[in-house]
Amino acid sequence: MSFVSLSENDFGILNTKNGERKTIKRFTWTNSQNVSVQVITYGGTITTLKIPDKHKKVEDVVMGFDDLNGYQSDMNAYFGCTVGRVCNRIANGKMTLDGKDYTLATNNGANHLHGGIQGFDKVVWDSYVRGNKVFLTYHSKDMEEGYPGDLIATVSFELTKNNEFLVDYKAVVTKPSPVNLTNHSYFNLAGHGKGSEELYKHQFTVNADRITEVDSTGIPTGNLPPVSGTVFDLRVPKTLGDVINKVPNAKGYDHNFCVTKASSQELAFVAKAHHPPSGRVMEVYSNQPGVQFYTGNFLPETDVSQGKGAVYKKHGAFCFETQIYPDAINHPNFPKVVLYPGEEYHHSTVFKFLIEN
Repeated sequence: MSFVSLSENDFGILNTKNGERKTIKRFTWTNSQNVSVQVITYGGTITTLKIPDKHKKVEDVVMGFDDLNGYQSDMNAYFGCTVGRVCNRIANGKMTLDGKDYTLATNNGANHLHGGIQGFDKVVWDSYVRGNKVFLTYHSKDMEEGYPGDLIATVSFELTKNNEFLVDYKAVVTKPSPVNLTNHSYFNLAGHGKGSEELYKHQFTVNADRITEVDSTGIPTGNLPPVSGTVFDLRVPKTLGDVINKVPNAKGYDHNFCVTKASSQELAFVAKAHHPPSGRVMEVYSNQPGVQFYTGNFLPETDVSQGKGAVYKKHGAFCFETQIYPDAINHPNFPKVVLYPGEEYHHSTVFKFLIEN
């Protein structure tokens, strides 16, 4: 008999800057195939994702922390969080909307990254439950981190009996504003603490025939070169260890791939990761035009990052961040990123888990 259960408990108490004490809730889904997922209201964060391998051995395959202090520490490299108001980079923290210039918080050298200093990953989301679905909501106020207009964001999470984890984002605004939400989970299908040795054994496929070319700071140039004949051609599976050191001018992959899709609003196959020794497979489907493939290049090179009893180091995990292209606000040839009053932002992503013997 197939089933999915959902439970709720407390993950910790957050003392806010204005003296409030907020209880952080944790939601746990478990299905009849021994797949389980946990999400907390701090940062809208996926903290745990456990799946069995071909021998029925269950491992947690996402990086994270055992307690709230970890998620508030400098060791947290956006592990599992919901990112906004705009994920990825905006050049020099500058943008122009309807003829007016705006300056955003800069937190990545001269650039704005993942919503700024106090992005959606560092706030407490409100929550409610309907059936097996958890809804998290956040009200981002006018000029928070420099963004114009109030924004109401809603993210829903749900585990299905078919081993799919569904993440659905919606948002509305009171003034024109760029909106680009994503989830920043770090995966290693061998297990969250198994490191680069096992990550290099993963085979990756990305459904994209172009990438957004970037400069040395990760900012798009505006060019969309074809992947054919390059290390970015992942249209057929490539073993990471064979290609990661061939990525030009970088420590690995940290690039937006332009997803090949038939329709701008329909779910399309985005990417696949396969870890042959365990048989674990993750497929990603989304209605977004891009996906950031990131191989944990900026995780520490020394044994300093501790999470859930493991050491997290460079190339210890990967991210598939479904998104609109980075810095789209500054590139008219990129997909539309500005949301206007009366419109609704809608972003759907499916993480599907399988076993291949």
